[in-house]
Amino acid sequence: MKIIIDDKIPYIHGAFERVAEVVYLPGSKTTPEIVKDADAIVTRTRTICNEKLLAGSSVKFIATATIGYDHIDTDYCDAAGIKWTNAPGCNSKSVEQYIASTLMVLAEQKNLKLKELCIGVVGVGNVGSKVVQIGELFGMKVLRNDPPRERAEGSAEFVSLRHVMDEADIISLHVPLNMKGEDATFHLGSESFFSGLKKKPILINSCRGEVVETQAVKAALKSNQISGFVCDCWENEPEIDLELLAMTEIATPHIAGYSKDGKATGTEMSVKAINQFFGLGLENWQPSGVEQPANPVFELDGTGLSEQEIIAKAILNTYDIRNDDQDFRKNTAKFEQLRGDYPTRREFPAFTIIPKNVHEKTLDTLKKLGFQIG
Repeated sequence: MKIIIDDKIPYIHGAFERVAEVVYLPGSKTTPEIVKDADAIVTRTRTICNEKLLAGSSVKFIATATIGYDHIDTDYCDAAGIKWTNAPGCNSKSVEQYIASTLMVLAEQKNLKLKELCIGVVGVGNVGSKVVQIGELFGMKVLRNDPPRERAEGSAEFVSLRHVMDEADIISLHVPLNMKGEDATFHLGSESFFSGLKKKPILINSCRGEVVETQAVKAALKSNQISGFVCDCWENEPEIDLELLAMTEIATPHIAGYSKDGKATGTEMSVKAINQFFGLGLENWQPSGVEQPANPVFELDGTGLSEQEIIAKAILNTYDIRNDDQDFRKNTAKFEQLRGDYPTRREFPAFTIIPKNVHEKTLDTLKKLGFQIG
């Protein structure tokens, strides 16, 4: 048995070696010649798994250690009898942390009281549901927009996109990239979308670059149809639009889901999917070597601070998105390198707070975010 593995997938080395021949190589080097005699591929979003790559190969299974799977031609795979799987929800807590840090930085930069604002969450799946929880924990009014879920579950919990466009002060996108159909999301952020906004909201895109049309969002920023743009996912990555980069409030190189916890979970889901398909006896495999944060225990002094300021202090002590923004702006030509060499980021549960002069209600919020309280 032969397995081809993207060499940037963490914690996977050693998982299959006792049951298969394993080849590690960069995603860009995964060619038809390489996969011709392979049984399985473990990949990321940079490897396009389509007929060009797979035709004539012996590949039977593809596992992508990512939430998104638009890099897999699922129609071709289904027709060719190639099974595939993604890792839904693996990095949802990581994106939750990214959005939490974003909201607190925006609040500081723009002197915002989050409890007075409305956030519209477009796409309420594994990730969007976490963002809904964040908004509620921060005391924001939260609007949920998810047409597939609304059709399946009823309209009690959901609102139309039109409703979000009318009322939201912040709009956060968490949809898959669907090119066609009634739930198409390609260029959801179009000229007509921006011209229809009522409150000049801040837009956050941490799902897929092609969900927002580059020229349309630049025009919206220039005409003040939106009051800010936070971008983690870009059209034409890694060849991004540098004019748009310069116009953003916060810019990052597609790393919202790049916590070590999220990566480990994605890897584990991929290994276990291949194990189940081929019956390799790896049911108890777990990722090892997940790096610890530099300061896993820290004191949090709430003296003289508002609840929002205390929560912001806790969040930004674990992950300050401005560091990623600064690194990116200094190294725009190194988009892939910044992703591949991304520093250790651990999610909230990896940290223990030693509180001082922090109200019990605020401590309860911190616990619900996932922090340990010492």
